[in-house]
Amino acid sequence: MAIIDVNRLGQRGETMLGHKVGDYQKRLKAFGWETIVVDGHNLEKILAAYAKALKVKGKPVAIIAKTLKGKGVKMAENKEGWHGKTLSKEEAIKAIKDLGVVDTNWQGKTSKPKNLVVKTEKSIPAAPVIYKLGDKKAVRQAYGEALVSTLSKYPNMVVLDAEVSNSTGSETFKNIYPKRFFEMFIAEQNMVGVGLGLSRAGKIPFVSTFGAFFTRAFDQIRMSAYSLANIKFCGSHVGVSIGPDGVSQMGLEDIALFRSVFGSVVLYPSDAVATQKLVEEMARFKGLCYLRSTREAVPVIYQPNEEFKIGGSKVLKSSNNDVATIVAAGITVFEALRAYEELKKQGIVVRVIDLYSIKPLDEKTLQESARVTDKIVVVEDHYSEGGIGEAVRSALGTEAGKVVSLAVRKRPHSGKSAELMLYEEISAEAIIKEIL
Repeated sequence: MAIIDVNRLGQRGETMLGHKVGDYQKRLKAFGWETIVVDGHNLEKILAAYAKALKVKGKPVAIIAKTLKGKGVKMAENKEGWHGKTLSKEEAIKAIKDLGVVDTNWQGKTSKPKNLVVKTEKSIPAAPVIYKLGDKKAVRQAYGEALVSTLSKYPNMVVLDAEVSNSTGSETFKNIYPKRFFEMFIAEQNMVGVGLGLSRAGKIPFVSTFGAFFTRAFDQIRMSAYSLANIKFCGSHVGVSIGPDGVSQMGLEDIALFRSVFGSVVLYPSDAVATQKLVEEMARFKGLCYLRSTREAVPVIYQPNEEFKIGGSKVLKSSNNDVATIVAAGITVFEALRAYEELKKQGIVVRVIDLYSIKPLDEKTLQESARVTDKIVVVEDHYSEGGIGEAVRSALGTEAGKVVSLAVRKRPHSGKSAELMLYEEISAEAIIKEIL
């Protein structure tokens, strides 16, 4: 049931349809809605509209309520220029006089349902998938498998996806637990809003789509933080490494987006094991979490018993003679390891850190590396603005000058018919060049 308050006025003046409630009615009917037009200031008629709406079966109902903005206050009623304004003391006295005595008889109590039984779909305990070193598995696929195995520990989990579940990996969960899966189609704003509602109802919603498409729903994501939401976001197909999907699908701003949200956690696993462990950590954490996942299959580099925690990192390579530190996350960890091996052949030893927790950061490990090495090279598949490089600099204080950021850069390319934008991928060669 939808209730539409048609009060004619927006902030700066009249709305497109003003008080034409008939036009609202025609549009809603065209989409299969039952409509009820009512005087929004007449409580008896409003109650009658509710009673009528509850009798409608098989279709949604819209109560279209015609109202006057500022009803009852003569100086403001149905007039422009009053949106968001406070009254002076003199105006307040007039307004209170206009409104008159409040009829306190219009009160009611909502009784709780008796003998309420909530039926929930029983989850079949699923053991975590065991990934072997060297096996190739896409992080997005591991995400779907992790959702399945995590459910037995967190039975309030539900999963939402925006019509790309076969790409994000959440389809794996959908196929096993269809009643816990919600197909939200290409309506990311609505998906986040529904996720918030489920969260406030005690569920643990995992909400997934391409990382680039979460930008459409930033308003809802931002506002959900103020509702103390417990939502877990997963953005797949991030960075230029997605290749064939094209530039419009590349999530290159998503870290900046989710880092900026109050109280959020931002995670970027490099392999299937890290993904599995971090999905469970997200379910355990109370609050907003974002997990970044990549498209291509990559080798498993962690043992099945490796532990991951929010706010941590993994030092993959280190010695007492390291001349520089390479900080990577996700897909760039593999380029960092390749650069390490090439530099080692030249007698140059460097430290490699998998900074899988981007917010909060493992500041202690970063500060120690900055203290003992001459340079910090941050490698990320994301724009430099708001990315991992900026996060690392903010954590290092007086040592921030040692940080060099290798991020995704756009380079203009003149085509015959149009100006195209190509991206320079961050490669091991670029890392080696920076260190040398």
